Amino acid sequence: MAAAVLVFLLIVFAITGGSDATWCVCRSDVSDTALQKTIDYACGTGADCSPIHKKGGCFEPDTVRAHCSYAANSYFQKKGQSNGTCDFSGTATLTNTDPSYNPCTYPSSLSTAGASGTTSSSSNSFTPGNGLVGFGPSGSLSTDSGEGRSEVLKKAFFLISLSFFFSMAVIM
Repeated sequence: MAAAVLVFLLIVFAITGGSDATWCVCRSDVSDTALQKTIDYACGTGADCSPIHKKGGCFEPDTVRAHCSYAANSYFQKKGQSNGTCDFSGTATLTNTDPSYNPCTYPSSLSTAGASGTTSSSSNSFTPGNGLVGFGPSGSLSTDSGEGRSEVLKKAFFLISLSFFFSMAVIM
């Protein structure tokens, strides 16, 4: 009985524990023009881009690449890390390495990305692109849908718990 409980706790920890944080960052081998399109799309469709505006905590370094990573990550987190929301036609990629730097903190989940999942494009559109002349997470202007990481973990936890309790019922 004690061994079964220990195994169950180890499985739960493996699923929910530790260092499974994921961030979305822009690739270093992509042109600034393509990265600007990613910024325009992300900032116009839900990302919180206020930190990359002048006087924002993530404005420096003032480069398209740095701003792109913050915008793409904000979009990815606000969309609940859903499948396909960190591609932007190949301009961005996932990483398990926290890209934050002092004083700029990159959100690592929906709860740290801010309460609102949508923002107005007028307050968040990033210049010089100005507008939604970008390509979406998977190369189109429509947002991808899919289950976020937290939903998959919840289902996995439920199935493992169910299996555990059924196996305990058989043993007793």
